[in-house]
Amino acid sequence: MKLKMAFVMDPVGTINIEKDTTFVLMLEAQARGHEVWYLELKDLFVKENEAFGNATRISLERSESFYKLGETKTLPLDSFDAIWMRKDPPVNQDFLYATYILSLLDEKKTKVLNNPTGIRESNEKLYSLFFPEVIPQSIVTKNISQLEEFLIEAGGEIVVKPLDGYGGEGIFYVCEGDRNANVILESITKFGTEYVIGQKFIEKVSEGDKRIIILNGEPLGAVLRVPKPGGEFRSNFHSGGSPAQSDLTERDLEICEAIGPRLRKDGLYFVGIDVIGGYVTEINTTSPTGVQEINTLNGVKLETRVIEFAEELCGA
Repeated sequence: MKLKMAFVMDPVGTINIEKDTTFVLMLEAQARGHEVWYLELKDLFVKENEAFGNATRISLERSESFYKLGETKTLPLDSFDAIWMRKDPPVNQDFLYATYILSLLDEKKTKVLNNPTGIRESNEKLYSLFFPEVIPQSIVTKNISQLEEFLIEAGGEIVVKPLDGYGGEGIFYVCEGDRNANVILESITKFGTEYVIGQKFIEKVSEGDKRIIILNGEPLGAVLRVPKPGGEFRSNFHSGGSPAQSDLTERDLEICEAIGPRLRKDGLYFVGIDVIGGYVTEINTTSPTGVQEINTLNGVKLETRVIEFAEELCGA
């Protein structure tokens, strides 16, 4: 059975087809004969309690002119078999409102990947707190004194992050005795007015940050994101990290087994987790990436399994 799939995403012309995961998901859906439609957040709306979208047919190929837009139609969103919520962070008000619109859909008729309620409940910095056995020593607070106490408790080195950050932005390393430590804590909490997460610094971050792609609670593959030389501790690709081949270890499998049931329960089908030194530091549920890097380094094609799963979910 051929499906009608819509992808809610950033403007298609802005993506990097050599790295973008949404691109290969759309390409694979198209190759399997499914209808592929494209929407941005601004295209979603509600009229008389029904969710609609100004959806555009799109065809894709791996070339310099990689997409061609077709007709645009105003369609009820429940006319689609599957809707992929692939808008990149930031998770701002517009993003959240879009998830509310998508929540109006009957999941028995239209599958939304990932589940919009699940996305709202899974802040990428806080969701890991549901799994204390696999995360580093952590604190969430806006109180600067509590952060200073945690710095000592955690051995004198921590990393602090804004709860709405993404792509490695706004992350600071804080060391006990650093003259700038208090300035950093004041800055990141905006003088004690905004919550942040603090985590014990993991020395093995110098070896890289492993991104593991999880499909329906099961690991698909992994890529090591290696930080730039010269003391940089952030490994995100957005922060200049480079990909390196990485296998799934026994510890990685233990982590996936620990978090998999909750992911399935929350309808978080396609997820990327970040693992440093055997600890989960973030769980990415909005628009996880890394598929193309894993494909290139391992000679695989993960998007095939992802689209096959969507087909099964939709009963195709």
